[in-house]
Amino acid sequence: MWLNLTWLILVLATANAVDWDPYLDIPFKPLKTSADRIRDHGYPAESHFVETSDGYLLNVFRIPYSHKLNNANARRPVVYLQHGLFSCSDCFLLNGPDNAIAYLFADAGFDVWLGNGRGNIYSRNNTKMSLNSTNFWQFSWHEIGAIDLPDTIDYILEKTGEKQLHYVGHSQGGTSYFVLTSFRPEYNAKVRSAHLLAPAVFMGNTTHPLVHLFKPYVSVPGGSGMRLLGDQMFIPHNMLAQRALDTACGGEPRFPEFCRTLFYTWAGTEASNINATLLPYIAETHPAGISTNQGIHYIQLHNSNFFRQYDHGVQKNRKVYAQAEPPNYQLENVSADTYVYYGMSDTSVNWQDIQRLPEHISSLKLLYKVPDESWGHIDFIFAMKVKETINEQVINYCKQYEIDGVIKEN
Repeated sequence: MWLNLTWLILVLATANAVDWDPYLDIPFKPLKTSADRIRDHGYPAESHFVETSDGYLLNVFRIPYSHKLNNANARRPVVYLQHGLFSCSDCFLLNGPDNAIAYLFADAGFDVWLGNGRGNIYSRNNTKMSLNSTNFWQFSWHEIGAIDLPDTIDYILEKTGEKQLHYVGHSQGGTSYFVLTSFRPEYNAKVRSAHLLAPAVFMGNTTHPLVHLFKPYVSVPGGSGMRLLGDQMFIPHNMLAQRALDTACGGEPRFPEFCRTLFYTWAGTEASNINATLLPYIAETHPAGISTNQGIHYIQLHNSNFFRQYDHGVQKNRKVYAQAEPPNYQLENVSADTYVYYGMSDTSVNWQDIQRLPEHISSLKLLYKVPDESWGHIDFIFAMKVKETINEQVINYCKQYEIDGVIKEN
């Protein structure tokens, strides 16, 4: 309902921009998966399902090779892409084959795998419980990093016969990577190099409006606000709203002024670098859905200014962790070669918080500030110049590891 009301407000707020035709009949476009989008551009695509140790079925997509290279029978190094909060595997595809990092990796000779965390539109089944059960939504990004990532990595390495892979994560994809490599340090040995685009780790200086909007309601660990808002789906993916927006704004939009206004309302202060032609595709696929606990967990990081596990409140913490406060993640355990990229206009991941990483992570090879001072959080995925600003650099670093030809010992 919240999402329906949001779209209604946006529609009403921009209604003056539209020359409405009440008799206009617009048939909806067919729904597409990540595999469909990949095939639309001539690339081979595969759809896989990874069952986690606790029963979640994660839909993972693959671009095994590039049709441009004719390299189906050649050895191809593996790269695993993991999306951010509210997102899904589609985010690495929407910018098209000339700009999106998934296609660029394939064209560089890599075997590309696109992951999906539990609870998003591609990972909403569990062999042990129903989607409608509150138990289904009793997870945060801790479980994505501690369970989803290692189970997916093991699956990918088994299917490809490789011993290591390159990892690329945006936002929460960076958070879950640091959970993985600190909480389950044995997986450092399976990561050849990691490239984290605006990773959300320390959150004390975040200015994101959603954090400050919900902070008053969930600031007491184990309190009434957490009990009321926790363990449920947040911003469910509304098929009707998403299909209507995609159909109305895609291709040659019937309501161009409305679509442009809607896009800038959605993107806010970070809209200046975004490829505005992506609006219909973003509207079709985002938000992809999360557990409310994921958002609450980030707010807890903001309140504590520590990178630590989920705070259930003192009583439950003693049962879960055998201590009153949740334990900090031991970032000193991170030994895989790690590269971090950040923007100065990012409202989610503040540059000051990023500066705290080197004191904890000895394997940090690069802390890269984007030269464009206006670079924001979603620019790492949807910016017009993302290819030359970020993607080519990430791919070149990964290629250098393959040229060196040495398995990285962590």
